[in-house]
Amino acid sequence: MLTLGMKALRAPLLTLLAFGGSAVLDTSTATTTTGVGSLPAGWQGKLSALVPLAGQTVQVLEKRSSLAFVELQQLVTKAGGSRDALRQLMLSAARGEPLEYDERLNITQEEFRRYVVFQPVLAPTGKTLRLNVVRDGNLLKFGDGPGLNGVLRGLVLDLGSGELRTPEGFGGKPHAVVPSTAFDRSIDIRSGFEWNVRGNSPVTQNGVKVQLQLLQLPGNQVILTCYRFSMLRGTTSEGNLIFSYTR
Repeated sequence: MLTLGMKALRAPLLTLLAFGGSAVLDTSTATTTTGVGSLPAGWQGKLSALVPLAGQTVQVLEKRSSLAFVELQQLVTKAGGSRDALRQLMLSAARGEPLEYDERLNITQEEFRRYVVFQPVLAPTGKTLRLNVVRDGNLLKFGDGPGLNGVLRGLVLDLGSGELRTPEGFGGKPHAVVPSTAFDRSIDIRSGFEWNVRGNSPVTQNGVKVQLQLLQLPGNQVILTCYRFSMLRGTTSEGNLIFSYTR
C-alpha cells in the first residue's frame, strides 16, 4: 500500500489521461457524461465524506517521470537509438497513451518491456495551500485563490444530485470509480467519483472541457484532480491541479 508523504505515488492512468490532451470541445451544445460504474448505494454520504471542507489544507502534487524512464533514455542513447523515437515515446507516456515498441530505439522488445512497465508518478511538491470552498446547504462552491490558477473557480457541486455545474453553463453527473474499473491500480484506490463535462454554445461563445476526480485512498486520504479547458464569452484558459488531503 502506498502512502502520501515525500514518497512518489504511481499515478493511475485514469488520472494521467486528464493531462496533456487536446483541448477540443464537443460540437454539441449538450453535455454528455457516460459512466463506467453505477453509483453505489448511499453514494451521497460517500461523496460528502470525500469533498474538501471549507479552508481545507491540501498538499500539492505534480507529475514526474519515473527513474525507469531515465534509465530507458540512457539505454537507448548507449545503443545509438533514434532520439526522435525516444521523444515520441516520452510524449505518449505524458499523454497516458499505450506505449508501443519502436525498432528505431535500437533495443530489444524484452528490454523495452522491462522499462515501460514503470509509468509516470505523482509526487508531493512540498507545497501546501488552502482551498477556497464554501458549503451552502447541499451546494459546494469552489472559488479561486493563490496557487489555484482559476482551475476550480466557479465550479458548483450539488451533493444531493451529484451534478457538477460550471460557470460556462454546462453540467454533468458523476460515475463511480472503483478498483475494478480503474485503469491502473498501482495506487490503492478504494472508491471514488469522476465527472466529465463537455459542451459549447456558439450563441454565448461559452464552452468547457472539465474532468474532476475524487479518489479515496487508505487512511482517509483523498486525491483531488481537476483538468479544465474553459471558453467564457470567447476568452479561453486551461489548467490542471492535483491535490491530496485527509478527511
